[in-house]
Amino acid sequence: MRHARRRIVRRVTRLASVGGIVLGAAMVTQAVASQPPAASPRVLAEDTGGDLVERLGASRTAGSWVDDAGRPVVAVTDDRAAAEVRGAGATAKLVRHSMRELKSAAETLRSAPRVPGTAWVVDYRSNEVVVRGDSTVSAEDWSELTDLAEGIGGFVRMERTEGTFTTRINGALPILSTAGRCSAGFNVTDGRSDFILTAGHCGPNGSVWFADNRAEQRVGTTVAGSFPGNDYSLVRYAEGRAGDGAGVVAIGDGRGVRITGMGEASVGQRVFRSGSSSGLRDGEVTALDATVNYPEGTVSGLIETNVCAEPGDSGGPLFSEGIALGVTSGGSGDCRAGGTTFFQPVTQALSALGVQLITSAPQTGQGGSPAPSASGTQSAVAPPDAAAPGASGPVSGEVGREVLARLADPRNVGPGLLVVGGSLIALVATRWIRTEQDRKAYQRHYSATWG
Repeated sequence: MRHARRRIVRRVTRLASVGGIVLGAAMVTQAVASQPPAASPRVLAEDTGGDLVERLGASRTAGSWVDDAGRPVVAVTDDRAAAEVRGAGATAKLVRHSMRELKSAAETLRSAPRVPGTAWVVDYRSNEVVVRGDSTVSAEDWSELTDLAEGIGGFVRMERTEGTFTTRINGALPILSTAGRCSAGFNVTDGRSDFILTAGHCGPNGSVWFADNRAEQRVGTTVAGSFPGNDYSLVRYAEGRAGDGAGVVAIGDGRGVRITGMGEASVGQRVFRSGSSSGLRDGEVTALDATVNYPEGTVSGLIETNVCAEPGDSGGPLFSEGIALGVTSGGSGDCRAGGTTFFQPVTQALSALGVQLITSAPQTGQGGSPAPSASGTQSAVAPPDAAAPGASGPVSGEVGREVLARLADPRNVGPGLLVVGGSLIALVATRWIRTEQDRKAYQRHYSATWG
């Protein structure tokens, strides 16, 4: 009976020690994993590059971008400007042509007779103006445009592109009208009513939008916009309010991204686009202030990206790390072969329309959770519990969340290590005591035998 009690005590002690090791390891792992990552150099890069370009001026710089390592790069035209850039902690690249020259070349192209199916951007990295023509541009028109480019200078590069430059209307939910089908972008407000910010080419003022093809679920009416020239419009909600989760954009499968503010896009910045046709896609900003000659008219000041889009994605949101950047305008290609997509900058649209972005307070340490399907009346709206792309699902139940929160407290790193150390000592001590007991029992047994 005494030996049985000893065995039980030893087993309980070993189990408690192993459990302590596991618990301590979990505390350390969760606490370390939950610590917020270091500030991204990409954010600093965008701010530094833009500030330097503004300070040095258009005659001494030719744009800025973010390199693959997230560092700011500024194109400059002289050694003194390069020294200032390096002194500010950014990388300087000496180039031949200033932003003033590049912008002048773009203005010359803009003043020429319009050729539908063409587009041009200032490529900061190559220090060139790139002119693209899609498959609809005739050989004669392309030849005339090439002659114009050669007259401007050798820094204008001509490129043919596959597909056609089109606005991304038709073919998808969630908002439909007699003008076509589009995706809702961001929710905005003027303080009295709430609106959907979407693309201007989606429909003229007075267009009535529905969430279903039977015209039973009315979303709202277009009350303001600009297209061509720009590409944005406002749809006033029929009920006047966007409802719960207005500061969240849907990314599919009942999930969403909290929008916490708005900003300007930067060349090289990684971005996400969500649309009702092709869902969530990502890529990077390749150029700014792009001009596109759509069949319906010319739109300037656009963000160019290598993110794909398809018909029905028009008006959908472009964002990065919770910051609203633009709404989908148009482009070429598709999400099977890839392509180029252009976006109307949000800051410009909101300033012109006199409205403010509806934002959501950021939440840290909480993953997104599946939720009921969006009502279809607002692609921009997702469940309030949604989070950023890649966020894991939450622990189910209040108890589970409380336990996880306690384990994930960074202050538990030290106590966790103490638990692990104490458990290891207890385990070793238990093993040593058992060995000593066995040795003494062995001696007693054989001493009695030899006696």
